[in-house]
Amino acid sequence: MSTATPVRPAPAPAATMPTLSPRAALQALARFHRDQVGFVEKAVRDYGDIFRIRLPGHSFVMVNAPEYVQRILLDHSANYDKDNLLYRLTRPVFRTGIVTSIGGEPWRRQRRLMQPCFHRPNVALFAVNMSDETTRMLDRWQATSAPGQPREISGDMGHLALRIVTRTLFGADIGSSTEQLEADFTDINRIFGDYFRFPFPPMSVPTRAHRRLRQLVRNIDGFIARLVADRAAEGADHGDLFSILASAVDAETGEPMTPTQLQHEVLNIMVGGYETTTYSLAWLLYLVARHPDVQQRLHDEVDAVLGDRAPTADDLASLPYTKQVVDETLRVSPAAWQTMRHAVERDVIGGYEVPAGASVYINLLTLHRHRDYWPDPARFDPDRFAPAVSAERPRNAYIPFGIGPRACLGKLFALTELQIVLAMVMQRFDLLIPPGQQPVRMQPLISLRPEGGVHLVLAER
Repeated sequence: MSTATPVRPAPAPAATMPTLSPRAALQALARFHRDQVGFVEKAVRDYGDIFRIRLPGHSFVMVNAPEYVQRILLDHSANYDKDNLLYRLTRPVFRTGIVTSIGGEPWRRQRRLMQPCFHRPNVALFAVNMSDETTRMLDRWQATSAPGQPREISGDMGHLALRIVTRTLFGADIGSSTEQLEADFTDINRIFGDYFRFPFPPMSVPTRAHRRLRQLVRNIDGFIARLVADRAAEGADHGDLFSILASAVDAETGEPMTPTQLQHEVLNIMVGGYETTTYSLAWLLYLVARHPDVQQRLHDEVDAVLGDRAPTADDLASLPYTKQVVDETLRVSPAAWQTMRHAVERDVIGGYEVPAGASVYINLLTLHRHRDYWPDPARFDPDRFAPAVSAERPRNAYIPFGIGPRACLGKLFALTELQIVLAMVMQRFDLLIPPGQQPVRMQPLISLRPEGGVHLVLAER
Protein backbone atom coordinates (compact mmCIF):
# COMPACT_ATOMS: atom_id res chain seq x y z
CA MET A 1 0.00 0.00 0.00
CA SER A 2 1.43 3.37 -1.02
CA THR A 3 1.94 5.86 1.76
CA ALA A 4 2.37 8.86 -0.56
CA THR A 5 -0.03 11.74 -0.09
CA PRO A 6 -3.21 10.79 -1.99
CA VAL A 7 -4.38 13.05 -4.79
CA ARG A 8 -7.62 14.55 -3.50
CA PRO A 9 -10.08 15.67 -6.18
CA ALA A 10 -10.61 19.41 -5.98
CA PRO A 11 -14.24 20.30 -5.36
CA ALA A 12 -16.03 22.54 -7.80
CA PRO A 13 -15.78 26.24 -6.95
CA ALA A 14 -19.40 26.27 -5.74
CA ALA A 15 -18.97 23.19 -3.55
CA THR A 16 -19.74 23.70 0.12
CA MET A 17 -17.89 22.08 2.98
CA PRO A 18 -19.59 19.02 4.46
CA THR A 19 -21.54 20.44 7.39
CA LEU A 20 -23.53 18.87 10.18
CA SER A 21 -27.10 20.10 10.28
CA PRO A 22 -28.08 22.12 13.38
CA ARG A 23 -29.95 19.11 14.75
CA ALA A 24 -27.06 16.76 14.01
CA ALA A 25 -24.65 19.29 15.52
CA LEU A 26 -26.57 19.35 18.79
CA GLN A 27 -26.69 15.55 18.83
CA ALA A 28 -22.95 15.53 18.12
CA LEU A 29 -22.35 17.89 21.03
CA ALA A 30 -24.07 15.41 23.35
CA ARG A 31 -21.94 12.54 21.97
CA PHE A 32 -18.84 14.73 22.26
CA HIS A 33 -19.60 15.30 25.94
CA ARG A 34 -20.11 11.57 26.65
CA ASP A 35 -17.29 10.11 24.54
CA GLN A 36 -14.94 12.59 22.90
CA VAL A 37 -12.64 9.93 21.46
CA GLY A 38 -15.51 7.94 19.98
CA PHE A 39 -17.09 11.10 18.57
CA VAL A 40 -14.04 12.36 16.70
CA GLU A 41 -13.23 8.89 15.35
CA LYS A 42 -16.79 8.46 14.03
CA ALA A 43 -16.94 12.01 12.68
CA VAL A 44 -13.91 11.60 10.41
CA ARG A 45 -15.29 8.25 9.19
CA ASP A 46 -18.67 9.81 8.37
CA TYR A 47 -17.64 13.23 7.05
CA GLY A 48 -14.07 12.87 5.77
CA ASP A 49 -10.96 14.93 6.28
CA ILE A 50 -12.60 18.35 6.49
CA PHE A 51 -16.07 19.27 7.75
CA ARG A 52 -17.86 21.94 9.73
CA ILE A 53 -20.00 21.93 12.85
CA ARG A 54 -22.15 24.99 13.45
CA LEU A 55 -23.48 25.69 16.92
CA PRO A 56 -25.07 28.85 18.33
CA GLY A 57 -22.29 31.39 18.52
CA HIS A 58 -19.61 29.00 17.24
CA SER A 59 -18.36 27.58 13.95
CA PHE A 60 -15.88 24.70 14.14
CA VAL A 61 -13.96 23.21 11.23
CA MET A 62 -12.23 19.88 11.82
CA VAL A 63 -9.33 18.93 9.54
CA ASN A 64 -7.65 15.53 9.41
CA ALA A 65 -5.15 15.41 6.55
CA PRO A 66 -1.42 16.21 6.47
CA GLU A 67 -1.71 18.78 3.70
CA TYR A 68 -4.49 20.61 5.53
CA VAL A 69 -2.53 20.59 8.78
CA GLN A 70 0.51 21.96 6.93
CA ARG A 71 -1.59 24.80 5.51
CA ILE A 72 -2.80 25.80 8.97
CA LEU A 73 0.26 25.26 11.15
CA LEU A 74 3.07 25.98 8.70
CA ASP A 75 2.42 27.50 5.28
CA HIS A 76 -0.29 29.98 6.31
CA SER A 77 0.30 30.02 10.06
CA ALA A 78 0.09 33.82 10.31
CA ASN A 79 -3.63 33.53 9.60
CA TYR A 80 -4.23 31.03 12.42
CA ASP A 81 -3.72 32.24 15.98
CA LYS A 82 -4.71 30.82 19.37
CA ASP A 83 -7.69 33.09 20.09
CA ASN A 84 -10.11 30.16 20.44
CA LEU A 85 -12.05 28.15 23.00
CA LEU A 86 -9.31 25.63 23.87
CA TYR A 87 -6.66 28.24 24.65
CA ARG A 88 -9.06 30.78 26.20
CA LEU A 89 -10.03 27.94 28.51
CA THR A 90 -6.45 27.15 29.60
CA ARG A 91 -5.17 30.74 29.65
CA PRO A 92 -6.17 31.26 33.33
CA VAL A 93 -3.44 28.72 34.16
CA PHE A 94 -0.83 29.53 31.51
CA ARG A 95 -1.45 33.32 31.67
CA THR A 96 0.72 35.23 29.19
CA GLY A 97 3.08 32.28 28.75
CA ILE A 98 4.17 31.02 25.38
CA VAL A 99 1.82 28.01 25.30
CA THR A 100 -1.43 29.99 25.13
CA SER A 101 -0.16 33.33 23.82
CA ILE A 102 -2.54 34.37 21.04
CA GLY A 103 0.23 35.34 18.63
CA GLY A 104 1.67 38.48 17.12
CA GLU A 105 4.72 40.34 18.33
CA PRO A 106 4.41 39.42 22.05
CA TRP A 107 4.53 35.74 21.12
CA ARG A 108 7.35 36.22 18.57
CA ARG A 109 9.44 38.04 21.17
CA GLN A 110 9.03 35.24 23.70
CA ARG A 111 9.82 32.59 21.10
CA ARG A 112 13.01 34.38 20.06
CA LEU A 113 14.06 34.73 23.66
CA MET A 114 13.24 31.20 24.85
CA GLN A 115 14.10 28.97 21.89
CA PRO A 116 17.90 29.01 22.44
CA CYS A 117 17.32 27.78 26.02
CA PHE A 118 16.16 24.42 24.62
CA HIS A 119 18.93 23.87 22.07
CA ARG A 120 20.77 20.56 22.07
CA PRO A 121 23.78 21.52 24.26
CA ASN A 122 21.50 22.60 27.12
CA VAL A 123 19.28 19.54 26.81
CA ALA A 124 22.39 17.33 26.90
CA LEU A 125 23.32 18.90 30.25
CA PHE A 126 19.80 18.37 31.60
CA ALA A 127 19.94 14.66 30.65
CA VAL A 128 21.93 14.02 33.84
CA ASN A 129 18.88 15.09 35.87
CA MET A 130 16.77 12.62 33.91
CA SER A 131 19.07 9.65 34.51
CA ASP A 132 19.69 10.51 38.18
CA GLU A 133 16.00 10.82 38.99
CA THR A 134 15.16 7.66 37.04
CA THR A 135 17.80 5.77 39.04
CA ARG A 136 16.16 6.95 42.27
CA MET A 137 12.76 5.76 41.03
CA LEU A 138 14.09 2.35 39.96
CA ASP A 139 15.78 1.92 43.33
CA ARG A 140 12.43 2.61 45.02
CA TRP A 141 10.78 0.06 42.74
CA GLN A 142 13.30 -2.58 43.76
CA ALA A 143 12.88 -1.76 47.45
CA THR A 144 9.07 -1.49 47.60
CA SER A 145 7.56 -3.66 44.83
CA ALA A 146 6.26 -7.02 46.01
CA PRO A 147 7.30 -9.88 43.69
CA GLY A 148 4.50 -10.81 41.32
CA GLN A 149 2.15 -8.10 42.62
CA PRO A 150 0.84 -5.31 40.35
CA ARG A 151 2.03 -1.77 40.94
CA GLU A 152 0.24 1.36 39.75
CA ILE A 153 2.99 3.10 37.79
CA SER A 154 1.34 6.22 36.34
CA GLY A 155 1.66 7.86 39.78
CA ASP A 156 5.36 6.99 39.76
CA MET A 157 5.64 8.56 36.30
CA GLY A 158 4.07 11.74 37.67
CA HIS A 159 6.55 11.90 40.55
CA LEU A 160 9.41 11.29 38.15
CA ALA A 161 8.35 13.85 35.55
CA LEU A 162 7.76 16.54 38.16
CA ARG A 163 11.08 15.88 39.91
CA ILE A 164 12.91 16.06 36.57
CA VAL A 165 11.32 19.34 35.49
CA THR A 166 11.75 21.06 38.89
CA ARG A 167 15.35 19.89 39.19
CA THR A 168 16.02 21.06 35.62
CA LEU A 169 14.49 24.45 36.33
CA PHE A 170 15.78 25.10 39.83
CA GLY A 171 18.35 22.42 40.64
CA ALA A 172 16.04 21.68 43.56
CA ASP A 173 14.29 18.77 45.22
CA ILE A 174 10.77 19.95 46.06
CA GLY A 175 10.18 16.98 48.34
CA SER A 176 6.67 16.50 49.71
CA SER A 177 5.31 19.35 47.54
CA THR A 178 5.34 16.89 44.64
CA GLU A 179 2.22 15.05 45.75
CA GLN A 180 0.13 18.19 46.25
CA LEU A 181 1.21 19.63 42.90
CA GLU A 182 0.31 16.40 41.12
CA ALA A 183 -3.12 16.36 42.73
CA ASP A 184 -3.70 20.00 41.77
CA PHE A 185 -2.61 19.43 38.15
CA THR A 186 -4.87 16.37 37.88
CA ASP A 187 -7.91 18.29 39.16
CA ILE A 188 -7.23 21.18 36.76
CA ASN A 189 -7.01 18.76 33.83
CA ARG A 190 -10.30 17.11 34.80
CA ILE A 191 -12.17 20.41 35.18
CA PHE A 192 -10.83 21.74 31.87
CA GLY A 193 -11.59 18.47 30.09
CA ASP A 194 -15.19 18.43 31.33
CA TYR A 195 -15.71 22.07 30.34
CA PHE A 196 -14.17 21.67 26.87
CA ARG A 197 -16.56 18.80 26.12
CA PHE A 198 -19.55 20.88 27.27
CA PRO A 199 -18.63 24.59 27.57
CA PHE A 200 -21.52 25.72 29.74
CA PRO A 201 -22.09 27.64 31.94
CA PRO A 202 -19.34 30.20 31.25
CA MET A 203 -16.25 30.08 33.43
CA SER A 204 -17.31 33.40 34.95
CA VAL A 205 -20.27 31.67 36.62
CA PRO A 206 -19.11 30.66 40.13
CA THR A 207 -20.09 26.99 40.05
CA ARG A 208 -18.46 24.62 42.51
CA ALA A 209 -16.07 23.35 39.82
CA HIS A 210 -15.16 26.86 38.69
CA ARG A 211 -14.48 28.00 42.26
CA ARG A 212 -12.33 24.92 42.76
CA LEU A 213 -10.41 25.75 39.58
CA ARG A 214 -9.61 29.25 40.78
CA GLN A 215 -8.32 27.87 44.09
CA LEU A 216 -6.12 25.34 42.28
CA VAL A 217 -4.66 28.09 40.10
CA ARG A 218 -3.90 30.15 43.22
CA ASN A 219 -2.17 27.14 44.77
CA ILE A 220 0.10 26.65 41.77
CA ASP A 221 0.74 30.38 41.39
CA GLY A 222 1.84 30.54 45.01
CA PHE A 223 4.16 27.56 44.64
CA ILE A 224 5.83 28.96 41.50
CA ALA A 225 6.11 32.44 43.02
CA ARG A 226 7.93 31.06 46.06
CA LEU A 227 10.43 29.12 43.95
CA VAL A 228 11.09 32.11 41.67
CA ALA A 229 11.43 34.49 44.61
CA ASP A 230 13.88 32.18 46.40
CA ARG A 231 16.07 31.92 43.34
CA ALA A 232 15.90 35.62 42.53
CA ALA A 233 16.96 36.42 46.10
CA GLU A 234 20.05 34.23 45.73
CA GLY A 235 21.15 36.13 42.63
CA ALA A 236 23.55 33.34 41.62
CA ASP A 237 23.85 31.52 38.31
CA HIS A 238 23.36 27.83 39.08
CA GLY A 239 23.61 26.68 35.48
CA ASP A 240 20.03 25.41 35.60
CA LEU A 241 17.18 26.31 33.26
CA PHE A 242 15.94 29.11 35.50
CA SER A 243 19.35 30.79 35.32
CA ILE A 244 19.40 30.40 31.53
CA LEU A 245 15.90 31.90 31.21
CA ALA A 246 16.59 34.72 33.64
CA SER A 247 19.73 35.77 31.77
CA ALA A 248 18.29 35.37 28.26
CA VAL A 249 17.83 38.52 26.21
CA ASP A 250 15.89 39.20 23.04
CA ALA A 251 18.28 39.06 20.08
CA GLU A 252 16.55 42.07 18.49
CA THR A 253 15.98 44.35 21.48
CA GLY A 254 18.60 43.16 23.96
CA GLU A 255 15.95 43.12 26.69
CA PRO A 256 15.36 40.28 29.17
CA MET A 257 11.99 39.00 30.38
CA THR A 258 10.16 40.98 33.01
CA PRO A 259 9.84 39.22 36.41
CA THR A 260 6.13 38.58 35.76
CA GLN A 261 6.79 37.10 32.33
CA LEU A 262 9.59 34.96 33.74
CA GLN A 263 7.22 33.55 36.36
CA HIS A 264 4.57 32.81 33.71
CA GLU A 265 7.08 31.03 31.49
CA VAL A 266 8.38 28.96 34.41
CA LEU A 267 4.80 27.86 35.05
CA ASN A 268 4.33 26.98 31.35
CA ILE A 269 7.48 24.87 31.38
CA MET A 270 6.47 23.11 34.60
CA VAL A 271 2.98 22.24 33.36
CA GLY A 272 4.27 21.18 29.93
CA GLY A 273 7.14 19.21 31.39
CA TYR A 274 4.96 17.44 33.91
CA GLU A 275 1.53 16.67 32.55
CA THR A 276 1.94 15.36 29.00
CA THR A 277 5.25 13.70 29.91
CA THR A 278 3.57 11.84 32.79
CA TYR A 279 0.89 10.39 30.54
CA SER A 280 3.33 9.69 27.70
CA LEU A 281 5.56 7.70 30.06
CA ALA A 282 2.58 5.76 31.43
CA TRP A 283 1.33 4.89 27.92
CA LEU A 284 4.90 4.00 26.88
CA LEU A 285 5.49 1.45 29.64
CA TYR A 286 1.98 0.04 29.31
CA LEU A 287 2.34 -0.54 25.56
CA VAL A 288 5.78 -2.11 25.99
CA ALA A 289 4.35 -4.47 28.61
CA ARG A 290 1.55 -5.47 26.23
CA HIS A 291 4.03 -6.42 23.49
CA PRO A 292 6.67 -8.89 24.76
CA ASP A 293 8.36 -9.06 21.34
CA VAL A 294 8.93 -5.30 21.43
CA GLN A 295 10.19 -5.53 24.99
CA GLN A 296 12.69 -8.23 24.10
CA ARG A 297 14.13 -6.12 21.27
CA LEU A 298 14.47 -3.22 23.70
CA HIS A 299 16.28 -5.43 26.23
CA ASP A 300 18.66 -6.61 23.52
CA GLU A 301 19.41 -3.07 22.34
CA VAL A 302 20.04 -1.48 25.74
CA ASP A 303 22.11 -4.48 26.91
CA ALA A 304 24.33 -4.24 23.82
CA VAL A 305 24.76 -0.46 23.88
CA LEU A 306 24.65 0.45 27.58
CA GLY A 307 25.24 -2.65 29.66
CA ASP A 308 24.70 -1.51 33.24
CA ARG A 309 25.68 2.15 32.89
CA ALA A 310 23.21 5.03 32.77
CA PRO A 311 22.60 6.52 29.31
CA THR A 312 23.66 10.01 28.34
CA ALA A 313 22.23 12.21 25.60
CA ASP A 314 25.12 11.09 23.37
CA ASP A 315 23.97 7.46 23.63
CA LEU A 316 20.53 8.05 22.18
CA ALA A 317 21.66 7.96 18.56
CA SER A 318 22.90 4.41 19.24
CA LEU A 319 19.47 3.35 20.51
CA PRO A 320 17.36 3.62 17.33
CA TYR A 321 14.79 0.99 18.26
CA THR A 322 14.18 2.71 21.61
CA LYS A 323 13.37 5.89 19.66
CA GLN A 324 11.04 3.95 17.34
CA VAL A 325 9.11 2.61 20.35
CA VAL A 326 8.75 6.15 21.71
CA ASP A 327 7.55 7.43 18.34
CA GLU A 328 4.99 4.65 17.95
CA THR A 329 3.67 5.36 21.46
CA LEU A 330 3.25 9.05 20.62
CA ARG A 331 1.45 8.01 17.44
CA VAL A 332 -1.02 5.54 18.88
CA SER A 333 -1.60 7.26 22.26
CA PRO A 334 -0.64 10.94 21.96
CA ALA A 335 -0.96 12.54 25.40
CA ALA A 336 -1.05 15.99 23.77
CA TRP A 337 -3.85 14.85 21.52
CA GLN A 338 -5.63 17.96 20.28
CA THR A 339 -5.00 21.53 19.26
CA MET A 340 -7.07 24.34 17.87
CA ARG A 341 -6.56 27.53 15.86
CA HIS A 342 -8.66 30.61 15.08
CA ALA A 343 -8.94 31.76 11.46
CA VAL A 344 -8.16 35.48 11.52
CA GLU A 345 -9.23 35.95 7.90
CA ARG A 346 -11.12 33.85 5.36
CA ASP A 347 -9.05 31.02 3.89
CA VAL A 348 -9.47 28.16 1.43
CA ILE A 349 -8.37 24.66 2.45
CA GLY A 350 -8.68 21.78 0.02
CA GLY A 351 -10.94 23.95 -2.14
CA TYR A 352 -13.36 24.64 0.72
CA GLU A 353 -13.93 28.01 2.34
CA VAL A 354 -12.92 28.44 5.98
CA PRO A 355 -14.75 31.56 7.16
CA ALA A 356 -13.04 34.28 9.16
CA GLY A 357 -13.54 33.68 12.86
CA ALA A 358 -13.90 29.90 12.55
CA SER A 359 -12.23 27.67 15.13
CA VAL A 360 -10.14 25.00 13.39
CA TYR A 361 -9.80 21.75 15.36
CA ILE A 362 -6.95 19.27 14.79
CA ASN A 363 -7.08 15.93 16.59
CA LEU A 364 -3.73 14.16 16.62
CA LEU A 365 -5.24 10.81 17.57
CA THR A 366 -7.33 10.62 14.40
CA LEU A 367 -4.54 12.09 12.26
CA HIS A 368 -2.04 9.57 13.61
CA ARG A 369 -4.47 6.74 12.81
CA HIS A 370 -5.40 7.90 9.30
CA ARG A 371 -5.78 4.79 7.16
CA ASP A 372 -4.22 6.43 4.09
CA TYR A 373 -0.87 6.57 5.90
CA TRP A 374 -1.04 3.95 8.67
CA PRO A 375 -2.08 0.41 7.61
CA ASP A 376 -3.94 -1.33 10.44
CA PRO A 377 -3.66 1.95 12.36
CA ALA A 378 -4.59 0.73 15.85
CA ARG A 379 -1.84 -1.92 15.84
CA PHE A 380 1.27 -1.06 17.87
CA ASP A 381 4.25 -1.55 15.55
CA PRO A 382 7.47 0.44 16.16
CA ASP A 383 8.83 -0.73 12.79
CA ARG A 384 6.56 1.89 11.22
CA PHE A 385 9.31 4.32 12.24
CA ALA A 386 12.21 2.44 10.68
CA PRO A 387 13.98 5.04 8.49
CA ALA A 388 13.05 3.44 5.16
CA VAL A 389 9.36 3.21 6.12
CA SER A 390 9.19 6.75 7.52
CA ALA A 391 10.77 8.13 4.36
CA GLU A 392 7.78 7.00 2.31
CA ARG A 393 5.23 8.75 4.52
CA PRO A 394 4.23 12.44 4.40
CA ARG A 395 6.03 14.26 7.20
CA ASN A 396 2.91 15.82 8.57
CA ALA A 397 1.05 12.54 9.02
CA TYR A 398 2.87 12.42 12.37
CA ILE A 399 3.10 15.62 14.44
CA PRO A 400 3.19 14.79 18.17
CA PHE A 401 4.86 18.12 18.94
CA GLY A 402 3.15 20.18 16.25
CA ILE A 403 4.88 21.76 13.27
CA GLY A 404 5.72 25.23 12.07
CA PRO A 405 6.63 28.31 14.09
CA ARG A 406 4.53 27.20 17.09
CA ALA A 407 5.92 23.67 17.33
CA CYS A 408 6.62 22.67 20.92
CA LEU A 409 9.76 24.30 22.32
CA GLY A 410 10.36 21.31 24.58
CA LYS A 411 10.32 18.65 21.85
CA LEU A 412 13.98 17.66 22.19
CA PHE A 413 13.78 17.73 26.00
CA ALA A 414 10.69 15.49 26.00
CA LEU A 415 12.09 12.98 23.50
CA THR A 416 15.36 12.78 25.43
CA GLU A 417 13.48 12.18 28.68
CA LEU A 418 11.20 9.49 27.23
CA GLN A 419 14.11 7.60 25.67
CA ILE A 420 16.31 7.76 28.77
CA VAL A 421 13.55 6.59 31.10
CA LEU A 422 12.53 3.74 28.78
CA ALA A 423 16.13 2.57 28.33
CA MET A 424 16.81 2.58 32.06
CA VAL A 425 13.60 0.72 32.93
CA MET A 426 14.52 -1.91 30.33
CA GLN A 427 17.96 -2.31 31.89
CA ARG A 428 16.49 -3.42 35.22
CA PHE A 429 12.96 -4.74 34.73
CA ASP A 430 10.64 -6.89 32.69
CA LEU A 431 7.20 -5.29 32.53
CA LEU A 432 4.24 -7.68 32.69
CA ILE A 433 0.50 -7.19 32.34
CA PRO A 434 -1.29 -8.67 35.41
CA PRO A 435 -3.31 -11.79 34.54
CA GLY A 436 -6.89 -11.00 33.59
CA GLN A 437 -6.39 -7.24 33.41
CA GLN A 438 -8.60 -5.49 30.85
CA PRO A 439 -6.98 -3.12 28.33
CA VAL A 440 -6.49 0.40 29.66
CA ARG A 441 -9.00 2.86 28.22
CA MET A 442 -8.27 6.40 27.10
CA GLN A 443 -9.66 9.15 29.32
CA PRO A 444 -10.01 12.27 27.14
CA LEU A 445 -9.24 15.28 29.31
CA ILE A 446 -7.33 18.24 27.89
CA SER A 447 -4.57 15.62 27.71
CA LEU A 448 -5.18 11.95 26.87
CA ARG A 449 -4.84 10.08 30.15
CA PRO A 450 -4.85 6.32 30.96
CA GLU A 451 -8.19 5.84 32.70
CA GLY A 452 -7.75 4.27 36.13
CA GLY A 453 -3.96 4.38 35.87
CA VAL A 454 -1.56 1.70 34.62
CA HIS A 455 -1.01 -1.42 36.74
CA LEU A 456 2.02 -3.57 35.87
CA VAL A 457 3.99 -6.38 37.46
CA LEU A 458 7.65 -5.35 37.77
CA ALA A 459 9.96 -8.32 37.46
CA GLU A 460 13.64 -7.65 38.18
CA ARG A 461 15.95 -8.89 35.45
